[in-house]
Amino acid sequence: MREVAFIKQNKEKWLGIEQVIAGKLKKNPDDLSSLYINLVNDLSFVQTYYPKSKTTIYLNNLSALVFQKIYKTRRVEKNRFFYFFKTEVPLLIYQYRRYLFYAFGFFILFTLIGFMSAYYDKEFVKIILGEDYVNMTIENIKKGNAVGVYQQGSNWGSTIAITFNNLKVGAVLFIFGIFGGVGTLFALLQNCIMLGSFQYFFHEHGALKDSAKGIWLHGIFEIFSMVVEAMAGLILGASILFPKTFSRFNSFKIGFKDAFKIFLSTVPFTIFAGIIEGFFTRYALTMPAVLNGFIIFGTLSLIGFYYFIYPYFISKRQTYDAVL
Repeated sequence: MREVAFIKQNKEKWLGIEQVIAGKLKKNPDDLSSLYINLVNDLSFVQTYYPKSKTTIYLNNLSALVFQKIYKTRRVEKNRFFYFFKTEVPLLIYQYRRYLFYAFGFFILFTLIGFMSAYYDKEFVKIILGEDYVNMTIENIKKGNAVGVYQQGSNWGSTIAITFNNLKVGAVLFIFGIFGGVGTLFALLQNCIMLGSFQYFFHEHGALKDSAKGIWLHGIFEIFSMVVEAMAGLILGASILFPKTFSRFNSFKIGFKDAFKIFLSTVPFTIFAGIIEGFFTRYALTMPAVLNGFIIFGTLSLIGFYYFIYPYFISKRQTYDAVL
């Protein structure tokens, strides 16, 4: 069958599915499952006969949205909080996974810009971090205490202030996506340049190893969450710029809702990062190296598994259940 004829044959059905996704038509979970199976069959057909067609991309996106709709309408576990983190967020991460890779790509690029800028311009760090902060840190390094800045203030006071600041940064990365994603990239650029120049600053003064012991105790959760928040902002921006077959408003509603859920998933990690920074980072150079390494690699393994590996497995399992 020619592609044009196939599209003409199924166009009304696909438009009806779009109405269901947009909430203009109501379907019970069983009917949604039937729609999903039918759509998967159509997708398999076009992948076989028209693999490079825009129809393939369209049906792939439509299938993902129907699949998500199925699990929103089914009865979820009694513990809604547990279901949100166990199933709902991983499915969204998998659906929008390319945006996570985009966010990490920009993160690496922007951090390198900060690192290289500090390398070529010795005054750059003072411009970014402030002359008083730089001078204070140099004095701490000379005293053999590269993490001295984290030893100021009380444990609880530092934790609360740091956590609220990090939550504000995350909210900016997400909300600024409303400017077509450009606002998110600008906010990410600012934070990454600060990180890159900060790391070069310690390298230049021979304290990179000691600083890493402190910074990355809390930094794994904090920085990784920042990247995921940037991912949410890019999703929001893309929903406005690329509405596909939806109206721009409906695309924005779907994008905002999905991106907001992804942003919310970072909140526990941000809070834990604040707790670690307020209570543990100040002791980074005096705590046993084994404990230091355990916290750093433990947090990296946990958050890396949750956002990179677990979504793949939960998506495959849920797809299998839906077909059954």
